[in-house]
Amino acid sequence: MNVKKGQFIAPQEVKNIIEKITSTGNEKILITERGFTFGYNNLVADMRSLVILKQFGYPVVFDATHSVQLPGGLLSSSGGEREFTPPLSRAAAAVGIDALFLEVHESPERALCDGPNSLTLKELPALLRTIREIDHIVKEA
Repeated sequence: MNVKKGQFIAPQEVKNIIEKITSTGNEKILITERGFTFGYNNLVADMRSLVILKQFGYPVVFDATHSVQLPGGLLSSSGGEREFTPPLSRAAAAVGIDALFLEVHESPERALCDGPNSLTLKELPALLRTIREIDHIVKEA
């Protein structure tokens, strides 16, 4: 089960969610951090959250493109700041995440949803190479 941490809860509160899931006998859990609401039209990725979530003993996923979304930022729809996706992805890898979630589109400006925060297909290979290198360094240390 993939649990996407609510944008309105602290990472420490995820322990309650995990306890509820494991009480049913399910131990196959992923925890996804996707930013938290900060003021109007802004999500913020707190790298401390990734460390806290890892302490619960389940794989942690970082949703890098959702973390740069600006809910309602374009007034009639959500905006995004995709230029921050690569540095946040690298930072999350340096913290030791187990997986990375990215929204990617060949032409984000034409995407039906989440275009402003999606990466282009062209950008993906180089970013993933870098993430794998960081992941290797962190997990070998």
